[in-house]
Amino acid sequence: MFTQTRFSSWEELENAIKHCTRCPLHRSRKNAVPGEGPKDARAMLIGEAPGATEDELGRPFVGAAGRLLTMSLESIGLPRSSVYITNVVKCRPPGNREPREEEIEACSPYLESQILLLKPIVIVTLGNVAGKWVFTRAGMKWGGVTRMRGKVYEVNLLGLKLSVVPTIHPAAALYNPSLRSTLIEDLRRAKEVLEKGGSAQESSGRGTKSLLDYLKKK
Repeated sequence: MFTQTRFSSWEELENAIKHCTRCPLHRSRKNAVPGEGPKDARAMLIGEAPGATEDELGRPFVGAAGRLLTMSLESIGLPRSSVYITNVVKCRPPGNREPREEEIEACSPYLESQILLLKPIVIVTLGNVAGKWVFTRAGMKWGGVTRMRGKVYEVNLLGLKLSVVPTIHPAAALYNPSLRSTLIEDLRRAKEVLEKGGSAQESSGRGTKSLLDYLKKK
């Protein structure tokens, strides 16, 4: 079992992640990837684990899937620079395999601390690993991303009342272009939570069309 230490400052937390040796993944990494974005962001996006490009640069979602995520966010008027992005696991699993339970457990205090320090209004979970992590800790059953997406869930997570929007991982939309509209639709839901209605639907609809038109040309 690991000591479930939580961190009281961003500096302490990010330094601990960068020098972490809590599981064997540190042996093969080039860089740990703490997260990125404003420390007062109202929206938090949680993915699975870093890939090769993320491991190289020490930043989350900067490979092909990350570029698709960035375009999707910007298309609905929610710039990447306005959200905080991180992963459940902070080091790259070899061969981009799914993180193991012991690796997730080792990294969990870091993600818990990020959530408690940020205190977001809405969390978007990207894929099954992130969805399961959040819903399990909120005392709710995780039924898989296909079944759970498309809705906004009000949860109590680590003592915080917030909204959770589950969606697919951007990598799934990258490999299956028909899923790109699904990703955008769910991100739009998160934006609407932030804006509490208003013009969110209208503005995100325009952005969705422009991004899909762009992707069709690629």
